[in-house]
Amino acid sequence: MSERVGKAVEEEVVPGEPGELVEPARVRQLWHLLEPLHAVLYYAPEVFEEATALGYGTKDRWPSYFPLRAAPLGAVGAERVASAFYSFNPRMVAEHIDSRWGIASPDEVLAARLRGIDRTYRTLFGDRVESPELAEAAALARRAAEAAGTAGRPLAAANAELSWPEAPHLQLWQAATILREHRGDGHIAALLLADLDPVESLVSFAAIGAASVERFESRGWSGEQWSSARARLAARGLVEPDGTATEAGRALRRDVEERTDRLAAAPWRALGREATDRLVGLLGDYWVAVLSSGLLPSESTLGIGKV
Repeated sequence: MSERVGKAVEEEVVPGEPGELVEPARVRQLWHLLEPLHAVLYYAPEVFEEATALGYGTKDRWPSYFPLRAAPLGAVGAERVASAFYSFNPRMVAEHIDSRWGIASPDEVLAARLRGIDRTYRTLFGDRVESPELAEAAALARRAAEAAGTAGRPLAAANAELSWPEAPHLQLWQAATILREHRGDGHIAALLLADLDPVESLVSFAAIGAASVERFESRGWSGEQWSSARARLAARGLVEPDGTATEAGRALRRDVEERTDRLAAAPWRALGREATDRLVGLLGDYWVAVLSSGLLPSESTLGIGKV
């Protein structure tokens, strides 16, 4: 990347959105801090218990993952869910979505996920659930989430449209959810601009070592589909025959991640540098509590800590 482009990455301000400049590294740090606070939804035993009570299987996480994440969209079909989730094989999405709204309605799932997160956070944070520090963190995160633009961002918009719960710890979770889906929607835009289709996005990410191929296989793509995507990327000069990234492939992925950071910066510009720094300081203990719980996998398809 040229010095001029690199400077633009660091200094870009979206027209019509006033605020302080936010360094991409800070934007990415906020994602790293907030993502576990959201993602524990898909692994916590308390949430699995709520999903089981609704009638969903919980032998593995996928039967509950898809309705829990898709519920804000309403009772939509697999095609719209696959479009919004992007990197999952549409057949896998259909397997877990097409019959799911007959088990429980989206409203029932939304209520269950709040109950599950309420119980999970109380288990993980103990008395700190009622602390003024958590309440302050929740208020700051909510301000950022309410400043997140939702045009062209279906998952962010769907979650932003939900009513805010009253309890501060649930507001913190909802804000983290809106902000992570806002970033995720922007990430898909960056992948489209890079001309990476859903399976190519995973193959190219595995190629730079973001996670193992085996971890990415959890998204449901067959060996043949993976090999075909690798061949397409090799023809573009993005991966070597053994699947590792070429320098061009690494540069493309850097561009994708940097563009994702820029597209995720607006909520933090709106919040302002001082308040954003304060939120970073407040989130540390809760981030540590989630990570030290052992609930989240040590390796993630998001590449946290690798990109």
